[in-house]
Amino acid sequence: MNLGVRWTLHGDGRTPAPGAVVRPDERLSWPRTAGLGAQHVVAMFGASFVAPVLMGLDPNLAIMMSGVATVVFLLATRGTVPSYLGCSLSFVGVAATIRATGGDSATVTGAVLVVGAVLFLVGLAVRRFGARIIHVAMPPIVTGAVVMLIGFNLAPVTASTYWPQDQWTALLVMLFTGLAVVCLRGFWSRVAIFLGLVFGYALSWLFDLAFGKIHSPLGGGEAVDHWRLDLSGVAKADWIGLPSFHAPAFEWSAILVALPVVIALVAENAGHVKAVGEMTGDPLDDKLGTAIAADGAASILSTAVGGPPNTTYSENIGVMAATRVYSTAAYWAAAGFALLFGLCPKFGAVVAAIPGGVLGGITVILYGMIGLLGAQIWINADVDLRNPLNLVPAAAGIIIGVGGVSLKITDNFELGGIALGTIVVITGYHVLRAFAPAHLKEQEPLLDSGTSSYEGGRSDEDGGDGRGGGAQPVARS
Repeated sequence: MNLGVRWTLHGDGRTPAPGAVVRPDERLSWPRTAGLGAQHVVAMFGASFVAPVLMGLDPNLAIMMSGVATVVFLLATRGTVPSYLGCSLSFVGVAATIRATGGDSATVTGAVLVVGAVLFLVGLAVRRFGARIIHVAMPPIVTGAVVMLIGFNLAPVTASTYWPQDQWTALLVMLFTGLAVVCLRGFWSRVAIFLGLVFGYALSWLFDLAFGKIHSPLGGGEAVDHWRLDLSGVAKADWIGLPSFHAPAFEWSAILVALPVVIALVAENAGHVKAVGEMTGDPLDDKLGTAIAADGAASILSTAVGGPPNTTYSENIGVMAATRVYSTAAYWAAAGFALLFGLCPKFGAVVAAIPGGVLGGITVILYGMIGLLGAQIWINADVDLRNPLNLVPAAAGIIIGVGGVSLKITDNFELGGIALGTIVVITGYHVLRAFAPAHLKEQEPLLDSGTSSYEGGRSDEDGGDGRGGGAQPVARS
């Protein structure tokens, strides 16, 4: 059985030939492949390490399970879809909401495990019925609105938890990261978040030396005197050891809060598969269902042992585009490096020590970018917000999600925030569509025309339209 673990040497094994790319089933020399693998790990570093810290999960376990998830994904797709699976930022708001209502890490991972299971089933459905089912349930107006409310729902976390810990560090980190994203080129622009973390780390250390302890709220609590950068945990951590595993716990209220993220993950995977297919010149639309199911399976495996959920990373698409190397061998190397990092508790302690003020500056940009990716989905799909069929459900759902509006169902159960906002967007759109006059529906057809962007007949997972679902690219969120 072909597992996609055999590669032919590309050219001389040193660099891609002029105008050529290193295909997924090819590789460069093993030293160069290992170097590319390390580069992929660095590319996903910032977001994939920030996410578990923001979710209150073990960063060592997160990086270890990202390596395991990548292996699962590569095996499931038979080495045809080069991708690194890192911790998804889409769940940060979910984790914050669950913890705000008394949930712990077990409750968070239990809710996210269910999301992974649903994502796996969605992938199987796409394999069986084709990508048009994504259009039917989640047209771009719905997908964009849900991604937007997930991102903007995180604004209070930054404003009340991270920024107040050290407002001046947060401000400087925000400015530095923004400049890095905009002004740097190539690989450095893709690791701008990581550079922002390093800058903030160094700045906090310098401020501690120059000004001593700061008097500010710590983690959203009471104001106390504390060091900006506390490295006491790093000194106590071992160099080699296993991360902290724990079993998930399941609560319906937490699960309902987490389920809307399925929409964002479907969009992320669809965008990733489409982008990689276009860059390699080999359409991968027939792999969309497999990719979604593999992401779901990997997330189930990670959360079952206490790790975070995973998703395909757009940062790594950038690395592939810059190097013209799409070899899955490089991702196997990246997965190996991630497993090694996961076995170093001291490394995880360094990550866990990221000062709150630094996270404040990073998350102002990061959360805003997640939210605005929803707007990008609308732009790419030419969504007409002058049409009330689009405008009304999106407007209502976003305000509910961002404002934290809640709906009390019983004395012990209520819907609010992300969950209620998503329900309003999805059900509101489809209900209004059922009653809307014909001229409103015609302004934006629910399904595409079924024409193919390339010649090549039917595909197993695409219902024969060769389009791969049409979901717009979404950065790991």
